[in-house]
Amino acid sequence: MNISQARTIAFDVLLRVARQNAYADDALRAELNKTVKAEDAGLATELTFGVLRWQRLLDFLTERYLKKPASTVDIEVRIALRMGLYQLLFLDRVPARAAVHESVELVKRARKRSAATFVNAILRKASKDPAFSGDSHAEALATIVSNEIPLADQLGIRFSHSTWMVERWIRNYGEERTHNLLETNNCAPALSGYLLDPQRAEETKLSLQQTGTRILPGKFLRDSWIFDGGNPGAGQAVRQSWVAIQDEASQAVAHLVAAETGDSVLDLCAAPGGKTLMLARAVGPQGHVIAADLHEHRVRATRERLESAGVRNVEMIALDGSQPLPFEQRFDRILVDVPCSGTGTLARHPEIRWKVLPGDLSDLHARQAALLRNALPHLAPGGRLVYSTCSLEPEENELVVREVLDALGASFQIADPRPVVETVLRDMLSVASVVSRDHFFRTFPPEHGTDGFFAAVIERQR
Repeated sequence: MNISQARTIAFDVLLRVARQNAYADDALRAELNKTVKAEDAGLATELTFGVLRWQRLLDFLTERYLKKPASTVDIEVRIALRMGLYQLLFLDRVPARAAVHESVELVKRARKRSAATFVNAILRKASKDPAFSGDSHAEALATIVSNEIPLADQLGIRFSHSTWMVERWIRNYGEERTHNLLETNNCAPALSGYLLDPQRAEETKLSLQQTGTRILPGKFLRDSWIFDGGNPGAGQAVRQSWVAIQDEASQAVAHLVAAETGDSVLDLCAAPGGKTLMLARAVGPQGHVIAADLHEHRVRATRERLESAGVRNVEMIALDGSQPLPFEQRFDRILVDVPCSGTGTLARHPEIRWKVLPGDLSDLHARQAALLRNALPHLAPGGRLVYSTCSLEPEENELVVREVLDALGASFQIADPRPVVETVLRDMLSVASVVSRDHFFRTFPPEHGTDGFFAAVIERQR
């Protein structure tokens, strides 16, 4: 039996994530060219993200059969075992024989032939384990994970998250909301986006339908779309930037900037450009957007994206926003969408849960505060700045905003985002569910069906 293309793609992507610290969606997109059949692309995607989401649990189960730490096994062998166990546990449509055999073949392909017998034995033992012969894996796992270990460890194993994340979320959100968050992080998130070119609305819909994609109304924002099924990225609508793929909470952040026709806008951390496109559309031909990013290659990629969308009112530059900014002008609007831990996006980017460490939060806080501190002096009197992250952690969110504003005095104040939110939020949703009493905007994945975003609107006194 040959190894399926789907499994070789997933294996290679997972190896890149493990060895090169690559992001899974970028690595997968590079592999899924036009020659890959739709069913292979679907299985490769399922295997890649499924294995990453459930990595800790899969290693825990490996150790159950191995009787020693999974980390003692070569990474190629570990990935093959994870893939095999994932198929046995979660993919009922995959025959156990195929899951076992192809995992063995992947080990041979990776030049770890000496481990083939070992992988075969582990996966065959797992396939016959009575703990997983029923329909409810959750119940089986509850019996396998000891209730004598701390709660954060129990939940961390059962829902495959780092213990330190679970501990802090229980502290910040309570046990029930944390449980809901862990469950949500292990489900494939909705793929959403928005129409960039209203004059091509019908053409865009037809293009998406040709990729097998159904268009549904957004769950969070009035003007957003949900892309259901198919491969929308393969269609002309996405390639030509008639429509942009972007999470609804991320779209909401761009709306909070409240850019108007003719405004001058600074987008300080612009790549990959989804929010930049929205800002450019909002200010129109009479307005001007300066979009900056630290890395030259990301600037180039964003510039190409803007050019393919026919955007002509954006100037792309590379700069380090953590240093004093080189602008003499002041801007009507500024967006500071800072690099962050990404803990609000773990359903979409599951590898983050294995990359981010507790110590990273203090390093990120320092850089985020510097970015906000350097941007604020360039805000015009009466102007509006939005600070945002896709993080759930206070160190990256309200603590950054309060630290910086406390040092600047009364010239800058947190503004109420509700007037803008009311204009873009779906009617059935409560504004109070996303805007707190302290006027911070927050989304929580299990409650809003979006990524977890934070935003603060700051205005400069006239």
